[in-house]
Amino acid sequence: MVQDLENLVNRSYSSTPKYTEIMAAGVPEDYKQIRTLGDLLEINYKIVGAKEQLRRNLISKIRNDEIKYPGIIGFDDFVIPALDRAILSCHDIILVGQIGQAKTRIAQTVAENLLSPMPIIRGSMTNDCPMDLPAQELIFLLRDKENPMSIPQFYVDSDSMEKMRNNKLDTPIEWVEGKRRFKYVIATPDISVKDLVGQIDAIKITKKGAEMYEIESYSPGQLMQAKHGLFCIDELPVLDTRKQVALLSVLQEGRFTTGSYPVIFEPKTAFIATANPIDYTHSGKIIEPLYDRLKSHIHTHYPKSVRDEMLIITQEARIPKSFVPVFILKILARIVQNARKSQEINQDKGVSVRMGVHSLELLVGEAERTRSLSHNIPATPRPCDIFCISQGVKFELAELDDTTENREKTLRNLITGSLKDTCLEYLSEIDPNLLDTIKKEFGGKTFQVSQDLLGSNSMHSSYDNQLKNFNSLSSLINIVVHKVTSEQDEFVTEVQKYNISSDSITITEEIGSELRAAITELVLEGLFWMEPRILEKLEGGYTAP
Repeated sequence: MVQDLENLVNRSYSSTPKYTEIMAAGVPEDYKQIRTLGDLLEINYKIVGAKEQLRRNLISKIRNDEIKYPGIIGFDDFVIPALDRAILSCHDIILVGQIGQAKTRIAQTVAENLLSPMPIIRGSMTNDCPMDLPAQELIFLLRDKENPMSIPQFYVDSDSMEKMRNNKLDTPIEWVEGKRRFKYVIATPDISVKDLVGQIDAIKITKKGAEMYEIESYSPGQLMQAKHGLFCIDELPVLDTRKQVALLSVLQEGRFTTGSYPVIFEPKTAFIATANPIDYTHSGKIIEPLYDRLKSHIHTHYPKSVRDEMLIITQEARIPKSFVPVFILKILARIVQNARKSQEINQDKGVSVRMGVHSLELLVGEAERTRSLSHNIPATPRPCDIFCISQGVKFELAELDDTTENREKTLRNLITGSLKDTCLEYLSEIDPNLLDTIKKEFGGKTFQVSQDLLGSNSMHSSYDNQLKNFNSLSSLINIVVHKVTSEQDEFVTEVQKYNISSDSITITEEIGSELRAAITELVLEGLFWMEPRILEKLEGGYTAP
């Protein structure tokens, strides 16, 4: 029996795999049927390292013309090619960019989509695969004999060793996806070296009776918890020098030690760090050896087009069942883009894409608060709701005193400018004769606009009822409805190409009157901004100038 066990292990380690890989690098075609250590040994399973998994799976996606990084939008020109090169080169990476540029999202997406499922001893905190052990070490463990290691090295944690001693070839394994082997750590002043590399645990020593320098006394840190996965450390320059040194040996040699503990640890992980440009360029923020060993430095950027900004807002916003007109997304995207161009705003700090995301969430909440909940209709944001976003907008001023009052004034100007540009866009190429007719039609009349008014109901002041007295305005609104409907359908198609949910932007029969109400406000606001001015804006409505 003992000899059979040794032969099985030695044959498995020295022979070529018996399986065909499918799906992803290192994954047997019937991997879900492989559930024990004995199953792994029978097929001569071989570990594929994390960086090699990333490389081979990326190659597969490129060859098959598959989406490589789902959810990463607006980076096709430089960032995605640079990321491809880094992964193909098996580089450790630092992503440099301002807040809200999807740096962490990129790292998480890489882990979730380019790491293969791996066989891990069930319940392992450090993603232990039985094949982490050299053949002879595994044989000693399965025979329940003392380990005669000449150089102490951490292969698997003490709990995993105990499971293999007790269960032998029946040791249960589970196939763990890449997203479960992604470890994210934000660099804060209170993070310690022990948090990163682990520590000798006095409680384990007491409970298990382990000697201080035995592996059983070790409690794993963040690096070992990312074994066979991807370790992402956010805002690397915030770490002080001593903590950066702890990472240096991992990048330099793929291994580390902890304090006076005479054990070698190999996390076998891919490494992605992030940094803000201010910290990245500041002398001494990243120690030179660590800076040098992060082989690929990739600079991210904010979305360069209104369209990309709209796609990101649609993808990231967490909103209840609602309908969001495409022009509302366009207004929000322009507010954010114009904020990034404003000299009044501190551009060193940046204007995050989260500004648009949080603003849309607030707009839907405002539509619910003022109309949807009390009248049981779909929440549909309108231009008149737009100023509610002030509570979710965050930026610092550069030229003016950074006071609440000045920030609100700056935001009002941004909103007004974006609203004006978007409204006028939908009124371009309109017959001037129709505009003249509308101007005359408003003689002595006022069109009421309010967050509380519905698109259609029995009330005289509903938008539909008011439009019965404005035939020419109704004709113009019909033209714009056609434009918006066509553009909305095109945007739905574009969103679906990115595998983004289109539920909140798909036109359905039940939102017809509220969409028309939102378009009515869009048209009225545009007529106010036209040169020469067609309508005058009053508090609560529009009238002839």
